[in-house]
Amino acid sequence: MQAGPAALSVYALRLGPGEDILSTLVKFVKDRKLKSPFVMTCVGSISKATLRLANAIASNTNKIVHLNERFEIVSLVGTLNEAPHLHICLSDKDGKTIGGHVVSDLIVFTTAEIVVGECDGLWFSREMDGSTGFPELVISSCSKTA
Repeated sequence: MQAGPAALSVYALRLGPGEDILSTLVKFVKDRKLKSPFVMTCVGSISKATLRLANAIASNTNKIVHLNERFEIVSLVGTLNEAPHLHICLSDKDGKTIGGHVVSDLIVFTTAEIVVGECDGLWFSREMDGSTGFPELVISSCSKTA
């Protein structure tokens, strides 16, 4: 499924110590009534995260890890519609990385500099996909869903 091309709007945020990245982004999107938001880039650090590791299927969502140490954010990407789908890559004090699907508790340690984009004229939603067993991204023209 695809749509576009679309014009792009860009927003920038800087979060401080103790703020939760996921809940802040959800509120940001809701308050601005963004219809097709996504994370363009993010750098910073976190002190806590809950991630689902790779290889999940609908009947077994695989391993959930609870991280309670300081990490640098190497990458944060994904869509931010009503059911955000974010993946993160984190680097520890030794430069070793871990990544996965953001479940919750993405708590800022020093800062998080985030750039959010929105595809003007598009609408992101999620619908259950029988072939994957997960709610998957549906991309529509705003004129069709308005």
